[in-house]
Amino acid sequence: MRYVVGYSSNERGADAVALASSLARAQDASLDIVHVVDPHVPYAGPRPDETPATEAEKLVLAAARESLALVPDGVEAAFRALPAESFAAGLIEAAGDDAGLIVVGAASNGLFKRFTVGSVANALLHASPVPVALAPRGFNRIEPVTRFTLATGQRAGADAAIGTAIGAANRRGVPLRLVSLVTLDAGPDEGGEATNAAHRHANTVLSDAAARLPHGHDVSVAVAHGRTIEEAIDSLEWQEGEVLIIGSSRLGERNKLFIGSTANKILRALPVPMVVVPRDYERVDSMPI
Repeated sequence: MRYVVGYSSNERGADAVALASSLARAQDASLDIVHVVDPHVPYAGPRPDETPATEAEKLVLAAARESLALVPDGVEAAFRALPAESFAAGLIEAAGDDAGLIVVGAASNGLFKRFTVGSVANALLHASPVPVALAPRGFNRIEPVTRFTLATGQRAGADAAIGTAIGAANRRGVPLRLVSLVTLDAGPDEGGEATNAAHRHANTVLSDAAARLPHGHDVSVAVAHGRTIEEAIDSLEWQEGEVLIIGSSRLGERNKLFIGSTANKILRALPVPMVVVPRDYERVDSMPI
């Protein structure tokens, strides 16, 4: 398994390497650290003696040293510079059809350990053919994931995200939590029906997950309430080392990401990393993350 990590020589790059390392542990996954360079700036690539001749080469060499130094022992990683017209285009090219994940950091102007979707993440969230993992600002945990939470939604068609969450929890032997989010800005009666519908949907997904996980695997359900999606997210308890998985909008093209308004709202309030799975996404080896 190969994870493409978008690296730039700043806090976002460090956040991405940390999250990728955490996800890669116990998965026998390797990190393909990709530093996108301007195709119009002369860059001859690495030299045998690592002696940079141009300013661009000096920057790339520094990025290689910095990024690889962030990778913990036991995680395989390689660095490469890739010319591309944009950072997002370069990462999508690097992912090809065999990468399990693209990992990037959030925009640098967000609150500590919260998300602000920058231009790179936004482009990936509307075009990537593989799941995209987003690290919140200031994320520095490199220990293995402790729990996956799946935002189940209340609509059909989230099979790709459900399958990804079940597989990820099963392979790592960590708990899986299924969450339905309910906003209570409707009237009391409508809010009550929404809550009941959320419980029914979450329990349906729970039954499916329980049937696909080994007997005794820790899987649970939570229904989060709030006047808004952000309040519902804030009402949940989040573990250290937890990762949220969510499906792409049904408006997206087949096998491509398109993050919808609900996912955007979740992202703004979320204190843990988030993985967005394309609609109808499948892998031959069934091991996206």
